Amino acid sequence: MSIPSIRWAGTRAFLVELDALDAVLSLHAQLLEHPLPGQRDVLAAAETVLLRFETRVSALAGHAAVEHLDFAEPVDVAGRTVTIEVVYDGEDLAEVGKLTGLGPDGVVEAHTAQTWTAAFGGFAPGFAYLHGENNVLDVPRRDTPRTAVPAGSVALAGHFSAVYPGKSPGGWQLIGRTSARMWELGRDEPALVRPGDSVRFVAVAELTQQADDDDAASGDAPAVAPARALEVVAPGMQSLIQDLGRPGYGDLGVSASGALDVPAARQANRLVGNSPTDAVIETVFGGLVMRARGDVVVALAGAETPTSVSGARGTHTAPMRSPFALLDGETLTLETPVEGLRTYLGVRGGLSLPKILGSRSTDTLSGVGPAPLSAGTMLPIGRVEASHIVGHPEPTTQKPLADDGAAILRITTGPRADWFDRDALQTLTGSGWAASAESNRVGVRLTLDGVAPLQRTREGELASEGAVAGALQVPPSGLPVLFLADHPVTGGYPVIAVVVPEDLPVAAQLAPGAAIRFVVVDPDTLQPELMQGGRS
Repeated sequence: MSIPSIRWAGTRAFLVELDALDAVLSLHAQLLEHPLPGQRDVLAAAETVLLRFETRVSALAGHAAVEHLDFAEPVDVAGRTVTIEVVYDGEDLAEVGKLTGLGPDGVVEAHTAQTWTAAFGGFAPGFAYLHGENNVLDVPRRDTPRTAVPAGSVALAGHFSAVYPGKSPGGWQLIGRTSARMWELGRDEPALVRPGDSVRFVAVAELTQQADDDDAASGDAPAVAPARALEVVAPGMQSLIQDLGRPGYGDLGVSASGALDVPAARQANRLVGNSPTDAVIETVFGGLVMRARGDVVVALAGAETPTSVSGARGTHTAPMRSPFALLDGETLTLETPVEGLRTYLGVRGGLSLPKILGSRSTDTLSGVGPAPLSAGTMLPIGRVEASHIVGHPEPTTQKPLADDGAAILRITTGPRADWFDRDALQTLTGSGWAASAESNRVGVRLTLDGVAPLQRTREGELASEGAVAGALQVPPSGLPVLFLADHPVTGGYPVIAVVVPEDLPVAAQLAPGAAIRFVVVDPDTLQPELMQGGRS
């Protein structure tokens, strides 16, 4: 087999583009069994494998190593066989019968007569792309996606079949329904079907139980108040538990998540003597009010936020980026930030919440992790050890804005920059963008006044492929979305450029209306350079 096409997706990740699904599965299996040095994630899709590395150096070494792998090596994955009962009464069954020429009964027979193999995951936790033994059920997606597909829906699209693990939007053709729980964190293996497993569908007249949208993904705080805790008096606009995330679960449709402004979260922990991996509170745009249950030590980092402490000692101002005591019964109030968007609250001893897939982070897209904080929530504090030595006041981790008040985000050209002409790349780097009010932890939606949005030069649909945080994905509107930590693990819109990892904390602090400028940089030095088509 010829050397594959390799497309950089930022400075630390790349897509390996292959000409057959067998080659995709072979490469994916090899890299799972024998990871390359510094490999952080490997994610298979229909025509590509995404590899993400710890550093630029390890990514460059991985790039060189991949070119010498054998993509024709047979896949040997010891998967299970999973049987799924289906009632074939889907809304699109008749239409699929027409598209295939098989009729509704023929569709059911074709779906149940073959063994389906879970090729890869993505889209949502527990969503597995199942590849059949033949292509008799190859049908296109619906012209107009549904805004809500029920959990347990059995569907077809292209060469694949799948079961929707939870209620979500979707454009696949629905042919039936099942009560099988595709994703349940209470199981040793949360995903019912994992890549490499075989699936047999069995037609039944009725289901023994109904599919449940509650996928047990959350890890809520204990209902019983612990001896030392922080009580949520008011959660503000949005307050979440975050740590450094849960990388490595992309195959199950679970993003890494974690604190958006990692330097600020690390600083909050460092100031109170915690480990960098301890959980903190990430709150957006102020309004958070917390009450101490027992004497605690806390610290604030991130957005420049006016604060006050009130209690038996009266009311006084609390410092930013310096540890301070919050005595039993005292209340800490965070006002609206004067600069930035997200503030991080660390507490000495850490927040003692259960880990979900190795992390305490809340993933707002998939619902994995603790529920968003609400009034009355009690957050237990971990045991304070002698090693929890508080730090000294520190300077801000926030990067200064440009002279004109714009946030500068450095980019390298993306894996699908060739879907756009030079004018689109010039528009991206030469225009003043702004963060939309519709932005969230999934991504920053960008707006542009007075200039035509980005235009594609290539028609057609891009097969879903792995995506990284920092990707600037361009939907048909031409207005990019900058993926943040809770982004979908795969995406179907072309990525024109990728923000360097070092600047994602800047993106995390973009308030609605904040001005943004993109600057193309050399991927090795991160110094500005002239736009070089495709080099990154």
